[in-house]
Amino acid sequence: MNYITTTQLRTKTSDLVSSLKKGARVSLIHRSKVVGVIEPVEEESKPITDIKAFEKFLDSIRPKKLIPKKDREKIYRKHLEEKYGKNLS
Repeated sequence: MNYITTTQLRTKTSDLVSSLKKGARVSLIHRSKVVGVIEPVEEESKPITDIKAFEKFLDSIRPKKLIPKKDREKIYRKHLEEKYGKNLS
């Protein structure tokens, strides 16, 4: 199955699904014009089951520079004073 019309979508969905499971791309036709392409979804990767690999993954996405909450408040307060001046409530 290389193509399917919009009216055949209702009647030949099983054929469409079977061809997509085989990995075929199907053109969608509406009023004698190709309006799109239906293609199968790529296989998803398996979840990480190894603890060491999971920790390595977490280290790769963790921010490099962590600032404690008290320091963040000081830095933010200093920024506000520089931007708007002192005597902020």
